[in-house]
Amino acid sequence: MNQSAAILHFYRNLRPRFPLGDGIGIMNPYKDPATWQLASRFYEKFYADTRPRTYIFGINPGRFGGGITGVPFTDPIRMAEKCGIPNDWKQQAELSSQFVYEMIDGYGGVKSFYDRFYITALFPLGFVRHGKNLNYYDDKELIKACEPFMLQCIRRQLSTIPTGSVCYCLGEGENYRQFSRLNDRYVFFKEIIPLPHPRWIMQYRRKKVKEYVELYVEKLNVSYPPSLPSSP
Repeated sequence: MNQSAAILHFYRNLRPRFPLGDGIGIMNPYKDPATWQLASRFYEKFYADTRPRTYIFGINPGRFGGGITGVPFTDPIRMAEKCGIPNDWKQQAELSSQFVYEMIDGYGGVKSFYDRFYITALFPLGFVRHGKNLNYYDDKELIKACEPFMLQCIRRQLSTIPTGSVCYCLGEGENYRQFSRLNDRYVFFKEIIPLPHPRWIMQYRRKKVKEYVELYVEKLNVSYPPSLPSSP
């Protein structure tokens, strides 16, 4: 099974079953035939090989990026203009996607980046509460309820999508704390390298975007090629 087949198999079989609080819903874009078709084109274009990738973990998809396209941190504009995959969705920009693709350009472009990295999320589906984006860690009961499924998702990806002993976490705050807590207990990776979250950069450090692009590129080069775990 090549990387694209493994990734698409993972997304096709996402079936979360746990209680949600009042007003909370799950976004599963892969149930939409148009989204599935476009996401399939993306992964078949950039991951049709068996090379290991270094993982980059976000939080959970938002409504205007991965929640529409099925590709993390990729809004319809970047899907068309940067990835070369036309689509009929409303061409609406998403802040995190804007930064991620500026960073990808700084890294050398989409082929160079996706040849080396696989972007996923600790919780691979989106949450909304009363129509607005919700991070999995914003609700204490939600964290408890979704954690078993989150662990299952990490294990499933690691079992079929090869990687090394180092990964990255988007977000230096709560997402990193939650991921570190899980990794301390279950030892998925030898090291997790935190990076400032793209949305935070675009909201609070927008004048310094170029500096953060350089920071990302410098830190991402630390782990490539992936350092594969040694045999026991």
